[in-house]
Amino acid sequence: MIEKREYPELLILRHGETVWNAENRMQGQLNSPLTEKGRAQAARQAELLGARDLSGFVALSSPQGRAFETAAIAVARHMSPICTDDRLREIGVGEWQGRVRDGLWNQPIEDTPDGPIAMYEHAPGGEGFDALEARCRGFLADLEGPAVLVTHGITSRMLRTVLLGLDRSELGNLPGGQGNVFHLKDKTQTELR
Repeated sequence: MIEKREYPELLILRHGETVWNAENRMQGQLNSPLTEKGRAQAARQAELLGARDLSGFVALSSPQGRAFETAAIAVARHMSPICTDDRLREIGVGEWQGRVRDGLWNQPIEDTPDGPIAMYEHAPGGEGFDALEARCRGFLADLEGPAVLVTHGITSRMLRTVLLGLDRSELGNLPGGQGNVFHLKDKTQTELR
């Protein structure tokens, strides 16, 4: 069933690189601080946002430290306040939180800039994609106008999948990485550079 819902214009940012990202660790609901590279990525996001008219936009961030630290660097100089919404947090990865990815799951998987996407669906005790999709759909349904969102790799992918009207199997085909700014309007996505 193709969803006909219209969503407001959004700018979706993924947090900058963290210490655990650099160590190839699964973070999920845990947190590690931004690296120097991550802070530079957030500063670049601030430049990209500064080139846009953000009149009428609200700023919403995941409450997790790495996202809120990114929001403080990238968004705070352009907008205030920055409100947090728990639904923007990263997918829970259960028993794999804090563990190095290598050797956690010995199945053939396609790697992406955000790691092997399929691992997030199969994490023991994790949230799973059904729950993440429901959380993202609920968040998007509550939006009342244009917004700047600061979130995480897998959550960003799920939000964008819903916004673009894609099948969930497309999660791994969307662009990813860290320090991104994606502009979404009228079911079209543009990565700002």
